[in-house]
Amino acid sequence: MVVDRSGTVRALNEAARALFPAAGFGRPAAGTIADWLAEAHERGSDEVARGEVGERAFAAHPVPHGEAVTWWLIDETETRSAREALAREQERTAFLSDASAALLGSLNLDRCMEVAARLAAQHLADAALVLAPTTGSTFPAVSCVRGGEPTRTRLEIDPDELPGLGEALQGFPPVPSRWLDPGAAPSWVLPEGFGPVGSIVVTPLPGHGVPAGALVLLRRGDRASFSDSEELFARLFAARAGAAMSAARVFALQASITDTLMRELLPPTLEQLGGVEYAGRYRPARDGERIGGDFYDVHSAITAEGEESLAVLGDVCGKGLDAAVLTGKIRTTLRALLPMAEDHHRLLDLLNRTLGDNADARYVTLVLASARREGATVRLRVTCAGHPPPLIVRADGRVEEVDSQGSLIGVLPEIESTTAEITLHPGETCLLYTDGIVEAKGGPLGDAMFGEERLEQAVAECANMPADAVVERVQMLASQWIGRGSHDDMAVLAITAPRGQHLAAVGGHGRGRYTA
Repeated sequence: MVVDRSGTVRALNEAARALFPAAGFGRPAAGTIADWLAEAHERGSDEVARGEVGERAFAAHPVPHGEAVTWWLIDETETRSAREALAREQERTAFLSDASAALLGSLNLDRCMEVAARLAAQHLADAALVLAPTTGSTFPAVSCVRGGEPTRTRLEIDPDELPGLGEALQGFPPVPSRWLDPGAAPSWVLPEGFGPVGSIVVTPLPGHGVPAGALVLLRRGDRASFSDSEELFARLFAARAGAAMSAARVFALQASITDTLMRELLPPTLEQLGGVEYAGRYRPARDGERIGGDFYDVHSAITAEGEESLAVLGDVCGKGLDAAVLTGKIRTTLRALLPMAEDHHRLLDLLNRTLGDNADARYVTLVLASARREGATVRLRVTCAGHPPPLIVRADGRVEEVDSQGSLIGVLPEIESTTAEITLHPGETCLLYTDGIVEAKGGPLGDAMFGEERLEQAVAECANMPADAVVERVQMLASQWIGRGSHDDMAVLAITAPRGQHLAAVGGHGRGRYTA
């Protein structure tokens, strides 16, 4: 179409006549062609003008020549639609990426449900309801309205009241929203004060092998219904939300199992038992772990009279989880062998036979210490099995090494062991320790071992101290010596004769107790 400087149409082809039927030769452009094109001509701009004619989008390119301008109109409807579709897809892709990061940012199921509900309400609908499956009739749920905060609740409902929800909770494909009657939605689906519902989408939240829940999207009545592409996009979001919720549920289950198993592997809390003080400290080789290859236990009433207790400290070959698993087996086996604990050699021989059948060929070193309170003193029977002999710190600060030796457990078919008998007077301590203490490397240059000499000096300074104070000081000094360096598992166990008075049993029955 050619228009002169006065705004009069001078020529137009058949396509232009079909587009602007009112335009013709000698007629004014204003009022006969699109307003946006007439305005662009009046401005005299050399830039491309864009606008719509009917339902089609056009780009008008001006070509000035003399006193007139030729306008070439190019139909951009399909191009603009493709460009808008691409922009929408880019926006959706960016949203799904951000949503995945937000959903996977926490392995807490409640937190995942809150994030899913808030993102769905903000970007997919006017309100969202996320439900998790349950074994009963009460469903964990989180609802959120656009612009609001998620609200956690528990719904005692029949999910089949909302068509498609029962199936979605079982992982079946979603029901198209056009099949759902918004007016029939039960009241528990709607947030308080939401108003009339115009459209509903119910879609499953697929998990890892089992359904993770269901997502319900709501739009108010004054908005357009969900389109097919919007429902498809909702399912893409639901897949990511379901994967995050499923991962959180698996993590919670594994954490629960781990805590249950860990309680059996962690060292016990020790206290006074039968008039004898016990205290222990344990530090695994890796600071991020809680268990390892060193362990200790104290078992009460191992004799028929019930007057003797058994303390055990051991060091399993290796470190980390593998060593901890074997530690658990050894502790369980020792607990089963307690009826034989009066005879240390027999107990160690039975344990040796048990470990000899173990295919992983690991071994363990042990110290057994049976303790019995006799008046103000404590009588000990100590047997070492391939383990460093314990140290005795006397009330005057002298340090003695227990004269006991023995074979490693789990290596040879037959073992040898010798048992030493020691008497602890009030304030005296027998310290059992693993080689992680004496072999701890550190110091000023970082390459010197803590060594037996430093350990004996540290123990000598603990004369007349309670058992808990003794192990605390030894562990502290060894840790300070290591600094930030690497180290092996470290465990210490103190057996102390309390400095106190014996109190007779009430009524003249039993062994009585001892004051601290």
